[in-house]
Amino acid sequence: MPKQLFLFAGYDKDGIIDDALVYYIKNLATNGDVVLCMDSTCTRYELNKIKPYVLHAIAVRHGEYDFGSYKRAYQYARDNNLLKNYDNIFLLNDSVFGPTINIKHILKRIESFKTDAVGMVVSKHRTHIFMESWFVRLNRNIFTSAWFDDFMNSVTHEKDKADVTVKYEHGLSNLIRNNSCSWDGVCCKRNRFTYNHPRALFLRGVPFMKKMSFTRHNGALGNQIKYVLNHCDKHARNAIMKTANRLYGDDYMKWFLTYNQFKIFARQIRYLKHKIWKK
Repeated sequence: MPKQLFLFAGYDKDGIIDDALVYYIKNLATNGDVVLCMDSTCTRYELNKIKPYVLHAIAVRHGEYDFGSYKRAYQYARDNNLLKNYDNIFLLNDSVFGPTINIKHILKRIESFKTDAVGMVVSKHRTHIFMESWFVRLNRNIFTSAWFDDFMNSVTHEKDKADVTVKYEHGLSNLIRNNSCSWDGVCCKRNRFTYNHPRALFLRGVPFMKKMSFTRHNGALGNQIKYVLNHCDKHARNAIMKTANRLYGDDYMKWFLTYNQFKIFARQIRYLKHKIWKK
């Protein structure tokens, strides 16, 4: 297995390092070194939860979203002359729950790609195609280059998340291609497939669920989420449920997780009505 450095971007509005994040970081630590940067101000008590599993952790609110955290984690590794020690670096964030199975399996699959970069999911839209930035592997051709260093140093505060997506998420994929490097994806799907089809992603070997899936479409994805939880690693399930109950509330999660097709259909109808009226 190549030497891996995981640059991890986290955020919690309450400055909490929760069970799901600890579980994710702990899994990564068995496969490489982790530098965590939280876009949140966390107490020492919270940071101690992940201290055994990280090379370094930063936790101060900076307001530059995930790429601001990637920038700071990368700069720490660069300024401490660590990049030379690794074959790959990964850009990862906690907009997802997981891994739902042992992460070694997906890392081996990613390593089988011969491209310079690999995204867990490549998203295809009518006018553009890009690697979703919540899980991206970069090889030495990229992360030791001057143009990548310039890109990372250029990250700054943007007025909203849409600007971050266009400038940095789409921008990174375009920059890699424009500098004669190649990229590919484990799963290539159109539009918002990652958010709307968590069960299909799981069945295709993607061991993560977008947190946004837990609240989209008026709760109509509850049956898909329940399927994944019932078929994933029990330790992952316990960590995910503890965090989901904290984020969304026990009552919501009891209502949300259902296989009842009538309830799911009713939620979809209410969502569509709301979408139509909103227009």
